Amino acid sequence: MSPRVLVDDVSGVRVLTLNRPEARNALDGPLISALYEALLAADADPAARAVVLTGADPAFCAGIDLKEAARDGQAYFDRHRAQPCIPQVARMATPVIGAVNGATFTGGLELALGCDFLIASERAVFADTHARVGVLPGGGLTARLPPLVGPGWARRMSYTGEVVDAALALRIGLVTEVVAHGRLRDRAVELAAMAAEVPPGTLRALKQVYVSGAAVTVEAGLDAERAAAAEHRPDLSQLEQRRAAVTERNRRQVRP
Repeated sequence: MSPRVLVDDVSGVRVLTLNRPEARNALDGPLISALYEALLAADADPAARAVVLTGADPAFCAGIDLKEAARDGQAYFDRHRAQPCIPQVARMATPVIGAVNGATFTGGLELALGCDFLIASERAVFADTHARVGVLPGGGLTARLPPLVGPGWARRMSYTGEVVDAALALRIGLVTEVVAHGRLRDRAVELAAMAAEVPPGTLRALKQVYVSGAAVTVEAGLDAERAAAAEHRPDLSQLEQRRAAVTERNRRQVRP
């Protein structure tokens, strides 16, 4: 079996690629573990002065694996708590650039929002479908999305599950740049390498300043989100049925 996360080092940049393309890089147990361990290893490695996080085509990340969640129930979510790969992206001391190559939905969107900033392929699409499958966000979406796109767009995305294409994502501030699909990885590495040229201590201190500046608002939002998610008990038996309905709806919204 191919590794769940591909690791490549380029000019001081650690490129991490989610590698479960047959399932749109949905976070099953092995991918949760592999991503969490890869993030920790990158943060501990002085040679990795910046990180690029991307996905194997055709998707960036479809979020939680709803089939596995429906099958394993609470044990699946316990694995997320034991190896919190989604929160770990935001906890990194090393700068993380998200290179969004395709569909970025729900938990995948939360994963992307943990990055310091995002650039997108022209093929990228974004959606928050938590509510449509009967669950509440638990990975920081309600705390991190509004500062980027504003409260109106954040609520619109969460309430409707509307698919946002790359051009609109750029316009509302979700991503900082849109590039041709074949150029995405190179451009992300180029930007990350520019960051990696900064003295490591200075770069990490600068990131900490930014994180600290937003910490009060973000931490309050995270606390509220975690409390609401803990109290809300979704019907796990319906997850697969809802997933199928949402998947079909997303396909209708995404232009070929």
